[in-house]
Amino acid sequence: MKTTHRLLITTLLACLMAPAMAAGSHAGGHGDSAIGQPGKVANVTRTIQVDMSDNMRFSAPLISVKQGETIRFVVKNLGKVKHEFSLGTEQELLEHYEVMKKFPDMEHDEPSKVSLAPGGKGEVIWHFSKAGTVNFACLHPGHYDAGMKGQIKVAKK
Repeated sequence: MKTTHRLLITTLLACLMAPAMAAGSHAGGHGDSAIGQPGKVANVTRTIQVDMSDNMRFSAPLISVKQGETIRFVVKNLGKVKHEFSLGTEQELLEHYEVMKKFPDMEHDEPSKVSLAPGGKGEVIWHFSKAGTVNFACLHPGHYDAGMKGQIKVAKK
């Protein structure tokens, strides 16, 4: 049974990652995704603090950045349950949320996400290469539905 479960998870993750890799969002990608690309520490132009809490809200639900900026998001979990900060388009987040409902203990190792245990602190460094809206959310089951989401407005240069 364990082998079948692992195979199912591996297959599911491969299917989910294929579109992202085709879009070039993996390391050494072929260009920008719809939300930008992982940033480099040396290029950080600003740091933004984002706290997460058990009231199912982010401390900064609406963030403004400029196209071309590389932002370091310093994320803290002030709650007593696990939370995450996950960047994506609304469609990407909703699709991933459905997977998280089926596999709530899924761990992430992606530059656009950070999952934190209670009291934990982490960061996401992201380069916003395109103007528009980038969404973020906590995709742990029930959190998104409770309103744990926000938007980053990326102003054109």
